Amino acid sequence: MTRRPRPGPLQRAAAEARIILLNKPFNVLCQFTDPGGRATLSDYLSIPQVYAAGRLDYDSEGLVLLTDSGPVQHRIADPRAKLPKTYWVQVEGVPSPEAIRELSSGVQLKDGMTKPAQVALLEEPDIWLRTPPIRERSLIPTSWLSLTITEGKNRQVRRMTAAVGLPTLRLIRYAIGPWHLESLAPGEWREASVPAAWLK
Repeated sequence: MTRRPRPGPLQRAAAEARIILLNKPFNVLCQFTDPGGRATLSDYLSIPQVYAAGRLDYDSEGLVLLTDSGPVQHRIADPRAKLPKTYWVQVEGVPSPEAIRELSSGVQLKDGMTKPAQVALLEEPDIWLRTPPIRERSLIPTSWLSLTITEGKNRQVRRMTAAVGLPTLRLIRYAIGPWHLESLAPGEWREASVPAAWLK
């Protein structure tokens, strides 16, 4: 008789974990308190004992994952796990083929070369208006990119686009691993399931 292996700590934790998907609005801190009085996650979420798995900058919008499980939080946030993160990026200017190739193959930043990314031009997405709106200059067009990375250098996407001459005007995180914003409006959240592979 063959015995099944006992599940490890991550499998046991994942089986019981709650995972929350939140669409973080612009100018909201990715934490639950702020001595300075700025808006935080607690303005949109009142579920006890959940914590953000990873960060999203104050001036960025989009998907934040929260969980009540330490091992699951670590699995999501750990850069060694290389969970892909997809961003929708509105940039100033029109990307050239050379800029797309450079973003795709790796960009030299002050803290090192970025890893290859998946980059594509994106039709302007049908999404919510930002409050306040982005600054626009009448003589300079804007474009949208879909950019997927597997690392997490500080403000990496903004620095990547700036390095190829395309300043970021708006940054929305659309997906982390298997989780997506889908129809979540800013400030809305829903529960999601743990990937089946994490339970094996």
